[in-house]
Amino acid sequence: MRRYGKHTDADDIRQRPNRKGSRPRTNIRPKHEDAIEGLVLTVDRGRLTCLVDDRIILAMKARELGRKAAVVGDRVSLVGDLSGEKDTLARIVRIGERSSVLRRTADDDDPYERVVVANADQLAIVTALADPEPRPRLIDRCLVAAYDGGLEPFLVLTKSDLAPPSELLELYGALDIPYVVVNRDELYDGEAADRVRTYLDGRVTAFVGHSGVGKTTLVNALVPEERRRITGHVNAVTGRGRHTTTSALALPLDKAEGWVVDTPGVRSFGLAHIDPSRVIHAFPDLEPGTEECPRACSHDEPDCALDAWVADGHADPARLFSLRRLLATRERREGD
Repeated sequence: MRRYGKHTDADDIRQRPNRKGSRPRTNIRPKHEDAIEGLVLTVDRGRLTCLVDDRIILAMKARELGRKAAVVGDRVSLVGDLSGEKDTLARIVRIGERSSVLRRTADDDDPYERVVVANADQLAIVTALADPEPRPRLIDRCLVAAYDGGLEPFLVLTKSDLAPPSELLELYGALDIPYVVVNRDELYDGEAADRVRTYLDGRVTAFVGHSGVGKTTLVNALVPEERRRITGHVNAVTGRGRHTTTSALALPLDKAEGWVVDTPGVRSFGLAHIDPSRVIHAFPDLEPGTEECPRACSHDEPDCALDAWVADGHADPARLFSLRRLLATRERREGD
């Protein structure tokens, strides 16, 4: 009979046989001290295209990482075949700490968050002034996601030849967001790219916008040569065309230092993952006024201390209005 207790004999312990051999199982993981650093450029069905030095490497995530997934913009450590030659596959064994994350959910009822890009410095929100009509609610949601994830936002307003930008700029004036206004001709002759590029030099910038606003045209102008080289390589190894419309893709800037991350066109931008208490950090002029707020204050309720703070002249009332509009957009859908 098997005995249980502190003095159990070794012979009494039953071990599950290892079908692959006699070597005992272990929880010790290799340290991979010889791993090489790389940058994730795009992800496609479990295969990650990475840049290692000046080589394009195809890789997969090591099993030991568990459910932790690498996304575009991640700094990763790779082992295995790093030659970049055809039919070779490396392994990602570590994912570096992220300085920022742009996240979204499919809608406001979806608890599953998706990290769109990691380690971006800023978010370029591209919207047309007409054809299609601007969607301020979608812009608000992108702003909330940027503030929550640690990215600095700026606006790129296209098709100014069809409608003036004054009304939209007035709506976001209190937020003091940088912006660029371009017309359709400037999108195609390269002038728009030259003006936008001044905001991108030395930084990693994610571009987001819904279909038809000129986002892809602008990105093509910003990275013409490198885009063709990298996209061609990606298509060759994954067998997929029109890659940039289906997943995010990081590309080095042309005529400047920095990176552009082109993201698929969005129809919605869910914020189910957003903690409203983090949005206030993007308003440093208002944040000191929250010290007297009730516990778990939403900053949009009758007892919020921000009302008295602003009434005493510590901040511009327009700033408080903008904060509350952004917080409220989490409770409304883009088309409302």
